[in-house]
Amino acid sequence: MGAGHGGALAAAYVPGDSPVHRLAPHTKLVAVLAFALVVVATPVHVGWAAAAYAGFLVLLLIVAAVARVRPGRLLRGLVVEVPFVLFAVLLPFVSRGPRTDVLGVSLSESGLAAGGSILAKATLSVLAATLLAATTDARALLRGLERLRLPMVLVQILSFMIRYADVVGGELGRMRVARESRGFRGRHLGALKVLGPAAGSLFIRSYERGERVHLAMLSRGYTGRLPGGPVAVVGGRAWATALSLPLAAVAVLAAGSLLG
Repeated sequence: MGAGHGGALAAAYVPGDSPVHRLAPHTKLVAVLAFALVVVATPVHVGWAAAAYAGFLVLLLIVAAVARVRPGRLLRGLVVEVPFVLFAVLLPFVSRGPRTDVLGVSLSESGLAAGGSILAKATLSVLAATLLAATTDARALLRGLERLRLPMVLVQILSFMIRYADVVGGELGRMRVARESRGFRGRHLGALKVLGPAAGSLFIRSYERGERVHLAMLSRGYTGRLPGGPVAVVGGRAWATALSLPLAAVAVLAAGSLLG
């Protein structure tokens, strides 16, 4: 089965033996999903929304402290939300409705509220997912998805993608070295004439490698399901520990609605 150890997901994992690391992967998946749903369910146009978002952030920082995940790791995980940031920044300028002046710039009040809400919700959800990736090995995540009855075909697709993403990345790196050794420098539009066929060649090589790997697996008795270890029984205490994050988020949301 050769390949790497999970590519980007493996790089995201922070080894450790904290209580968060020791939780069963499927309980953490459910907890993160439930937390994200609570965050998304927070009303936008209410006065206490900002306080609720601050409370959610404190909860995530507490989990990060318990898991010993450093702030730098959390900040690197926020890179994926750049498109949400751009969209949120544009909303106050393009939205209609009552306007207000901020530093001499006329902005939409509804756009400010909506943009701030999108930015807060995206940031909190990405931070929760970053904590999940930092405390759960890629293969453990796959086992968790399997325990949650995700269709086996999807689990297998994700498994092979994780296993061979770095193999394809290595092939891409070797092709880049070969091009540069022949004097190629992709600094102008004319480089597309070279990069286009290179992308097609990478696809063909990856497809052929996949076929060879699949045939080798079939010859070794592969039936559509990879062998796994014994399934551990998860007790109520483990579920209660994992769900403490979304339950605390619900408590923050309820307190905000009552006090607001």
